[in-house]
Amino acid sequence: MGLISAALISPNLISGEAGFHSNLISFEPDSANVIQKNMTSCYVDIVQRIAAALEAARAVFSRFTPGAIATEYKIGHDPVTEADRAVDAVLRQNLLRDGEGWLSEESVDDISRLSKSRVWVVDPLDGTREFVAGIPEFCVSIGFVENGRPVAGGICNPATNETVIGSIDSGVLYNGKPARPSQRTTLPGSLILASRSEVKRGEWQQFQSNDYQIRPMGSVAYKLGLVAAGRADVTFTLTPKNEWDVAAGAALVESAGGFVATLDNTPLRCNNRNPLLTGLMASGPFLREELLLALQAHLPAPTANPSRG
Repeated sequence: MGLISAALISPNLISGEAGFHSNLISFEPDSANVIQKNMTSCYVDIVQRIAAALEAARAVFSRFTPGAIATEYKIGHDPVTEADRAVDAVLRQNLLRDGEGWLSEESVDDISRLSKSRVWVVDPLDGTREFVAGIPEFCVSIGFVENGRPVAGGICNPATNETVIGSIDSGVLYNGKPARPSQRTTLPGSLILASRSEVKRGEWQQFQSNDYQIRPMGSVAYKLGLVAAGRADVTFTLTPKNEWDVAAGAALVESAGGFVATLDNTPLRCNNRNPLLTGLMASGPFLREELLLALQAHLPAPTANPSRG
């Protein structure tokens, strides 16, 4: 029988109660040197910028207490906090250079990005609901897109002391050490990270009769980062997501050597005029076929004339 577990068991997991200042993620004193030592990449400058931006975001988070922060609500009832906006500002300051585009959940969309070949796609705080509730399942998510393809990324969960960073030609680092995705070859026995909101709505009941463990978790970017680092075997979402939710995590999964695709079973492509995507699925490299088979009934039906209507 499939299992629903309350939280991801992690040696670094904290309770999520108010106050995590002393538990913030710690980068090495010189992040640039650490990256140069562990990575050989034509994107080394990009990865260094991501590391610097994550460190700057960490400093911002030290000013806030999860579960004890004022919250506003955007159209659609999505929460937003001062932390979202403050992190967005430091990400832009640390990442953006002349000639590059910008797409962020917390910035007004500048469609000039559509003419750029290199674009940053970021979510300053993915998992705001969890952050507001004091649940340690949120992260800063930074994706770098080149000609539509996510090629580098980084996520930082400041509540669990976890960071995953990498690029397609260098692999990924989990907390500063080389990591790879799960090498499991069959779905039975695997750990699948599910959307907490989808589980609450009952959308995962159909998967509970199978021989794998399902753990609800906030932040799709965080879940993708854990799959990239081999801390879980599979994650997928049954509902549409925006590019800023998945660009970084998808880049990390692919960079680590895993499988990632949209629910249309097509490669993820970003910097579209409309950033809304179908759901996403990701796993270790040897679970692709079994995952596609398990999700077959839930994948969108092919459209005869996709350009119409």
